[in-house]
Amino acid sequence: MKGRKPVRHASSSAALLATLALAGCMVGPKYKTPSVPTAPAFKELNPSADSAAFKENSDWQAAQPQDTIPRGDWWTIFHDDGLNALEPQVADANQTLKVAAANLSAARANLRIQNANRYPTIGLNPFLGAERYSANQPYFSAASSNNGEGDLQLPLQLSYEVDLWGAVRRNVTAAREQSQAAAADLQTALLSLQAEVAMDYFELRAADAQQKLLNDTVAQYAEAVRITNDRYLGGVAVKSDLTQAQTQLQDAKVQASDVAIRRAQYEHAVASLIGKPPASFSLPPSPLPLSVAPPNVPPGLPSQLLERRPDIAAAERRTASANEQIGIARAAYFPSVNIGATAGQESTSITSLFEKSSFIYALGPTIGETFFDGGRRRGLSEQARANYDSTTATYRQTVLTAYQQVEDNLVALRVLSHEQEQQRQATASAVESERIFNNRYVGGVDTYLQVITAQTSALLNQRNDIDILRRRMDASVLLIKVLGGGWDRTQLPSQ
Repeated sequence: MKGRKPVRHASSSAALLATLALAGCMVGPKYKTPSVPTAPAFKELNPSADSAAFKENSDWQAAQPQDTIPRGDWWTIFHDDGLNALEPQVADANQTLKVAAANLSAARANLRIQNANRYPTIGLNPFLGAERYSANQPYFSAASSNNGEGDLQLPLQLSYEVDLWGAVRRNVTAAREQSQAAAADLQTALLSLQAEVAMDYFELRAADAQQKLLNDTVAQYAEAVRITNDRYLGGVAVKSDLTQAQTQLQDAKVQASDVAIRRAQYEHAVASLIGKPPASFSLPPSPLPLSVAPPNVPPGLPSQLLERRPDIAAAERRTASANEQIGIARAAYFPSVNIGATAGQESTSITSLFEKSSFIYALGPTIGETFFDGGRRRGLSEQARANYDSTTATYRQTVLTAYQQVEDNLVALRVLSHEQEQQRQATASAVESERIFNNRYVGGVDTYLQVITAQTSALLNQRNDIDILRRRMDASVLLIKVLGGGWDRTQLPSQ
């Protein structure tokens, strides 16, 4: 009977362990998503009905952007084969994206580490050793001397911290939220890189359009120099007409050469974004036609940004994680309970190690409470609350910045659309003026200076035409980016 009492005690301790684990409470605040300032609609979608801006913007209607932007492959909305070929390479080879992916793997590993704390630690700790006491050591009885003794142990050890106050559970929750934030960070990085590829691609195509325009202009000006030279040799034109025509030609050549620099730099940028050295990457010239128009991207409602932006989701998840840290700091004020158990065999000889009489065990809880720590726990608690306030403010500012970015690109698209119509009229007038002044010069009515002025104005307006279209394409890409692309909060991993 005496040998069974410890067994009943062990059973009672196990029952106590289970009861404590099930009855554990949670200390600290319960998380609630912080409130954020919002508006019923975007300002740029609700101008005054009497204003010209309203009439120009009447085709913009509030809608869910995921209805028009393809999920994942959002760039296909531009219907550009070159862009469609480049974008998938970002996810495969971009090194910045690989950094974000590694951070996500580390966050998921930390979640597994924290989750492991919910379970007991069980291990085997064998020991083999011998010792002999000296008969000449201080305060030693000669009668206790021996020739040495050996000890063999084969214990199985168990250790478990009872989560009475929810610290372990909060650590698991915090790690899960950090893992979700890292997953959102990865999507933010991917979306940013995809948008950068699209913008650099359209910059490159606009540079090709500028190059084609300037090459055509150089050919036109070269023909003007030939005609003016013939007129000068024939005594019809003065020397200054020829030198002015030659100056105009060389200036156009300089502009054409300068565009080549920008074009090459954009090509290098695209190569870097898709993980290739610039020397092994090239894009054939493909001028951006003036007939192309950026796609119409309905922005939805301001409140939908909270679900559609991965950076907003990441900021909110970090706020939730910071809230868990307050509870963890609070749990440190309460006693901790640890359950330890050891069972195994012990003997002085290998021949008797596995005999029934060599069986050993130890089982029992330990309770610890800190009564004085010099304000350490208070400092940790205040630090946790300050970190929560910081992450909350960061979350709210991220939302405000998102609203601003959408408004910025909506107004850019609205104004640039109107501006392009104005520019096309100005370009048509400038080209017509160039034709008129050239005919008047040939007819001897005007000087060649008038032709030069008209040529300069026509070229400037034609270049502005291309530049405004480039800005419209960039603003469309940026609008899709700031709307979250094809991402939404449901894509956050549960673990």
